[in-house]
Amino acid sequence: MEYSIGDFSKLTGLGIHTLRYYEHEGLITPERNSNNRRCYSDKDLTWIEFIKRLKDTGMPIKEIKHYAKLRATGNPTLFERMEMLVQHRQALDEQIARLQDHKLKLNEKIEFYKKEIARVNTRGTG
Repeated sequence: MEYSIGDFSKLTGLGIHTLRYYEHEGLITPERNSNNRRCYSDKDLTWIEFIKRLKDTGMPIKEIKHYAKLRATGNPTLFERMEMLVQHRQALDEQIARLQDHKLKLNEKIEFYKKEIARVNTRGTG
């Protein structure tokens, strides 16, 4: 299926200016129709969703741009792309571990406050 930039913007949740910026930066390369208007495909939709996922997981635009260049080169870059994702996953795992530790410490503090509130409330009623 083919989408205009407006329809594609609605589908992806990305603004038209963002899509044009992504194109300018080489992240996406939509086809052009006979009137030289951008035509996006389902393949572009899948690619944009992946870009959004990389961004959401903290991959910097610079790295996403490098990944996009490798992707455009094709099969000779499969290993390098996989390695980029493996490294990104490792960074993500480390971040998740830090966040889990922070959550554990917050839970401990919340439990402390619950006990203190209960202790103060039982003391005050007697």
